[in-house]
Amino acid sequence: MGVVYLTRKATFAASHRYYDPRRSEEENGRLFGRCVNLHGHNYVLAVTVTGEVDETTGMAVDLKELKEIIEGAVVRRFHTSHLNDAPEFQGRIPTTENLARVIWRLLKPRLNRCQLHRITLHEDPTLYVEYFGE
Repeated sequence: MGVVYLTRKATFAASHRYYDPRRSEEENGRLFGRCVNLHGHNYVLAVTVTGEVDETTGMAVDLKELKEIIEGAVVRRFHTSHLNDAPEFQGRIPTTENLARVIWRLLKPRLNRCQLHRITLHEDPTLYVEYFGE
């Protein structure tokens, strides 16, 4: 039946601050501005997968399974968390760019019948990151 691209959305809330411990408070302030202060976001995650449409089911991926994978690997892991404390961000600033890269690494090995194509992560209505993998 051919290849399709399918996108599933999820939301989670998390806090973070941009801060490099190797720099002084003043340098961090200059580099990161207001983001040096602890603040939170209501993230909107869109996970796009691609795959062949199964002739029997008419679907490229089990939607319930995809939702469970996203919930388990990302939403339950990060919802209401302080990202700076997450093991994935030890030694790394939890920018939206880095968070998208972490999410990719968490999801990719869990997908069986389809391929991960893109992660779109909205930090707020005015800013989002698209990530297509390593």
